[in-house]
Amino acid sequence: MNRRSILLASAGAMLPMGLGAQPRAWPGARPIEVVVPFPPGGGMDVMARSFLPFLQPHLPGATFVVINRAGAGGQIGTEAVANAAPDGHTIGAAAFPALVSTPIERRVRWRPAELTYLANVVDDPCGLFVPPASPLRGLADLLAKGKARPGDVTYGTAGIGGDDHIATLLLEEAAAVRLSHVPFSGTAQLLPPLLAGQLDVGAFNLSEALPLLREGRLRSLGVATAERSPLAPEVSTYREQGADVLGSAGRDFFAPPGLPASVRDPLLAAFAAALAEPAWSEAAERLSLPLRPLVGDDFRDMVLGADAALRALWERRPWKD
Repeated sequence: MNRRSILLASAGAMLPMGLGAQPRAWPGARPIEVVVPFPPGGGMDVMARSFLPFLQPHLPGATFVVINRAGAGGQIGTEAVANAAPDGHTIGAAAFPALVSTPIERRVRWRPAELTYLANVVDDPCGLFVPPASPLRGLADLLAKGKARPGDVTYGTAGIGGDDHIATLLLEEAAAVRLSHVPFSGTAQLLPPLLAGQLDVGAFNLSEALPLLREGRLRSLGVATAERSPLAPEVSTYREQGADVLGSAGRDFFAPPGLPASVRDPLLAAFAAALAEPAWSEAAERLSLPLRPLVGDDFRDMVLGADAALRALWERRPWKD
């Protein structure tokens, strides 16, 4: 290589970006990591993995990689997203109301008002489920046992401060009973002890229970909806059984604070387009996922609008364990 070619190569390396090769616009060649803050196999994981193939065509060139970072009731994975670089290469699946309930309960490394809200996808009713051999035949049996033996009846959830934990606290408050909470790292982890009879009750979402209900491996004590779910019209509501309690899980996507408009706007447009696809609605129906599509500010308003009610519940009944 002669002296002239070395000088030309050096000069080329120092050329302004606009005069040389242009970097690929976002998303470019780098994959977008989607952090799921719960283990594989649960409702959050199923939602993310089933929805992302419908999102991908609306972000030309994008590829998604799902990473499960479970622990602390979703806190570890949520913190990883909230503190990632706001460059569009890290987004997260999230659980509502945990996005706002967890910061009320303990110190975390995110502020709900600062997050970038992309889209809510699913609104999944909370419910209570037992093995077929359980002596509990309905909500009345559970509440009667809870009153007769305070703290003896065990129920498992996917974590402290999650939707199922909070819905059960509201039920305890409405019925003046006390149950014993057993938190797990995810619904998939609580199912084996529940099916083995080592837990009295499992508190989780209807979509997660439906396969086992249809196989006869679980029975439902009720769901916390205003009306019976079309996914399981045979399952009665808490209200029908005398307890005026509502509760559900939002499953959604968010990004770190400060996401630039050049990344945020294409993401929001892609989410809106994917959620509106009939093919996605059909896939969600096959997976028994109850949909509630909300994009951007509408999703943000739903999350932040629950803060006052959750803080009031915390004052009455802190969900510390």
